[in-house]
Amino acid sequence: MKTLFVLRHAKSSWEYPELSDFERPLNKRGKKAAPFMGEFMNKKDFIPDLIVSSPAERAKQTAFLIKEAAGFDAEVKFDQRIYEAGSQSLFYVVSEIKDEFKTAMIVGHNPGFENLVGILGGEYQRIPTAALAVIDLNIQGWKDISADNGNLRGVFRPKEQMKLLNKD
Repeated sequence: MKTLFVLRHAKSSWEYPELSDFERPLNKRGKKAAPFMGEFMNKKDFIPDLIVSSPAERAKQTAFLIKEAAGFDAEVKFDQRIYEAGSQSLFYVVSEIKDEFKTAMIVGHNPGFENLVGILGGEYQRIPTAALAVIDLNIQGWKDISADNGNLRGVFRPKEQMKLLNKD
């Protein structure tokens, strides 16, 4: 059994039109939501052994803010294939995770993340910025990932979780 955490990057800024899409940083809301989701993950015991992120600035910032807020020991790696990836490319990225890792988190972008969660979880879910999908995979090794061996434990959206905790 493996667990995959699928985390969409937090809200990004459009304040600097001279920046490319790849270079866009998080905005104020994103800088608040990412640490909140890190704390949430820690409280729920959603602890990745490895974090694989898109190298886009907003995804990198999200990965590091979550790791810091949660106090994760997980190594953060970057994989260019996650940026602008479709679900098939994301399957390849996940399938290459070393089997020593029981849990892993990928940090990246839509629409690929929504499609991946839909395929693995068996149902389409809206994945807004900073939302986390938790998928249990009935596999022994990451290379065995396929559409028919995942179970969506839940999708946790920051706005909903903040309201539950009266933190908005």
